[in-house]
Amino acid sequence: MALIAFILVALAVGAGFLWTVQQLIFKGNWAYFIYFLAAFLPVYITSLSLVYQGTQSGLVVGIFQSSKEIIILLALISWLIFQRKPFDYPFRLQSTDYFLLAFLSLAFLFLILPIGQASFLNKALYYKSMLMPGLVYFLGRNTSFDSEEIQRLFKIIFIVAIGAFLVNLIEHFILNAHLQQFTGYALFNLHVNDIEPEGNYGLTWTFESTNAMKRLGSFFSDPLELASSVLMGFSAGLIWFLTQRKETSWSYLLVMLCCMGSLIFASSRASFAAFFVMLFFIALVFGLYRLIGVGIAAFLAFVFYLVYFASEDFYYFVIDTITLADTSSVGHVVEWFLALDSMIANPQGIGLAMSGNFGSVSEDLRVGGENQFLIYGVQLGWLGMMLYIATLFSGILLSIRVFKSSQNTAVARLAFVAGTVKFGLLLPLFTANVEIYTYVSWVTWWMVGFSVNEFSKIKIQKS
Repeated sequence: MALIAFILVALAVGAGFLWTVQQLIFKGNWAYFIYFLAAFLPVYITSLSLVYQGTQSGLVVGIFQSSKEIIILLALISWLIFQRKPFDYPFRLQSTDYFLLAFLSLAFLFLILPIGQASFLNKALYYKSMLMPGLVYFLGRNTSFDSEEIQRLFKIIFIVAIGAFLVNLIEHFILNAHLQQFTGYALFNLHVNDIEPEGNYGLTWTFESTNAMKRLGSFFSDPLELASSVLMGFSAGLIWFLTQRKETSWSYLLVMLCCMGSLIFASSRASFAAFFVMLFFIALVFGLYRLIGVGIAAFLAFVFYLVYFASEDFYYFVIDTITLADTSSVGHVVEWFLALDSMIANPQGIGLAMSGNFGSVSEDLRVGGENQFLIYGVQLGWLGMMLYIATLFSGILLSIRVFKSSQNTAVARLAFVAGTVKFGLLLPLFTANVEIYTYVSWVTWWMVGFSVNEFSKIKIQKS
């Protein structure tokens, strides 16, 4: 059975990989790499787990593991080859470009300078994890898609959102177990990532609440990645629902409902709060004031359900969250204080691969790690953290401006998703290392890059 699963994964990923390579190298459609990332990254860890379970080979896993980086590098090579005049590249940098370049340049200095206790290899691996979203942003920054090409990306996002919820239903009602208990997830973590199985379900503590209630992750790496990723599915469904003819808009309502369902199954408190923050942001910035009423009604309905219908375990799970009485909330606070203490003692940073939950960070060297802002602050100092924050907020701002000013509906939709999701993720960034969730991180950075490119074009047209 494990071998059959491996063969199916190999065929599916291999077919997608070869199709993408054909588009990049032989047809010059270098921007099509985003389709492969959007389809593969949601099932990335599940695919690797099935590959290891079927082959017991770290080498084979490594081949699949590197496929996403290979596609990005091939896209860069294809972009260089098919640029008509590569040496006449127009450098019209916007604020987001400056902040991101400064952030990555600072990180590069920390890579080559003898700062920190981590090995050079671990620092290089960590820098790679920072550089890849930057390269994806750069490729998005140079992409000019027509409406049909943009629609293909949205279709992939919708399929992922609906598929994730269907798997959640199977996990909850048929399997009564996590999908990861059958995919070799624990075996993969133990032998490839050197992570011992933890928790009541033999996976990691992330897959359960403090009262051992299941938190489902569908085909994503864990419930936290699922919860962060459905924000993108909901935002995409919402903008299509609002900009489509009424007789054909019901399908996008289905996408939004599926995303809300997955959010409940994932039981991520930060993402659940981020969902409402995103709704209010959308309502205030884009003038969709009815959403405020919808958000308030949904919140009141949740409170009513909690008081009168929720199980005792779920009731106390919510109460402990609000009062910071559960171990998870206390753990977040402790990690924040450790990180802040390090930043006060070392305002210029202590070096790469010294904070966070990325694989190249050694546990005995790790300082803090459950707040994306503080993770960068610990490693790159206050300057690095501020550059990261500036990159985020400038990207959000420019995406909003593109949404409001673009005459192209498809472009406006994409900019809407870029701005709203990046804003919605601000809250999960306080409680998790969200940039390691490659699906939502890389795809939204590509969207931000695409939006900044459109902003540059609009700015030139107006001047």
